[in-house]
Amino acid sequence: MLDARKLTFGFHSQVPLLAQLSLQLERGEWLGLSGDSGAGKSTLGKLLAGLLPPQQGEIYADGKPLPTYGLRPVQWLPQSPELAVNPRWRVKKLLSEAWCPSESLMQDFGIQPDWLSRFPSALSGGELQRVCVLRALAPGVRYLIADEISTMLDPITQVELWQAVRKVADRHQLGVLVISHDTALLARLCTQRLHLVQGTLAPLTTLEAQ
Repeated sequence: MLDARKLTFGFHSQVPLLAQLSLQLERGEWLGLSGDSGAGKSTLGKLLAGLLPPQQGEIYADGKPLPTYGLRPVQWLPQSPELAVNPRWRVKKLLSEAWCPSESLMQDFGIQPDWLSRFPSALSGGELQRVCVLRALAPGVRYLIADEISTMLDPITQVELWQAVRKVADRHQLGVLVISHDTALLARLCTQRLHLVQGTLAPLTTLEAQ
């Protein structure tokens, strides 16, 4: 289980962006997270992946604190893949930095062999996002924080990307937190949905009923 306990975080403000927030994500679970722009969804994702330190609270992955170096069991994927890569590295090096996925797995993600010799700038946003998602699925990763990863993709590419992620996640029992403004997407992908508002979480179904 990815277990976040009473997290508090703010950016130089008297009012914290997140206040005493707790969240649990089980292995094999798909959990949806929505919220207004600026509510702190991406900040929460970065906290869960160990990219930001909480001002208060604790985060455990499978009963252990998140490691401070090496491959983390929780990986955060941003909406803009170009922010997650070294623009001077070719795709082959970007992948091998984390692991060496099989040819069949690259095919599942629609990654063409000739992409491996290209720089990130030579790929479209959708192509680079496929590379970044595959790179994040290295052995040892147990939880994936997918932060609006399909927002800028066309509908066909969205479906193909999520099908590939689902295949790997089901095979390895990964816990997936899907962050999106698209509540219809969350309804299709996730068995449980939460909404982030004023620094706390509420079940999305409860809000929809109001």
